[in-house]
Amino acid sequence: MKKSVYIILASICVACGTFGIFLPVLPTTPFLLLAAYFYMNSSPRKLYWLIRNPYLGPYIRDYYSKRGMPLRQKAKTITMLWLTLILCIIFIASSLWIKLILAGVGIGVTIHIAMKKTRPENF
Repeated sequence: MKKSVYIILASICVACGTFGIFLPVLPTTPFLLLAAYFYMNSSPRKLYWLIRNPYLGPYIRDYYSKRGMPLRQKAKTITMLWLTLILCIIFIASSLWIKLILAGVGIGVTIHIAMKKTRPENF
């Protein structure tokens, strides 16, 4: 029973992580790390698939290797984050508190990304 629940949770996390690649508001790496944890405790075959996946695997491998992010990826991530947040703040959020929370999240994520180690592009 526990194994089945973990596989379902991992699959949901993989889906959220995949959406996070295209939607900067969703954090890709944390969802994929959580999926790796659930797969690690339920299905070694699915864990191997996740780590070896050409699209999702690099997020997990780069995080665990602590090699850092290329400067271009940092700039793209922060730009997409703020474009999405600004659009949400202007067109979707109606409450001042929600706008402030979104801005706070954006500042926190920007600081987190900026503090990550920067690696050369061709590493």
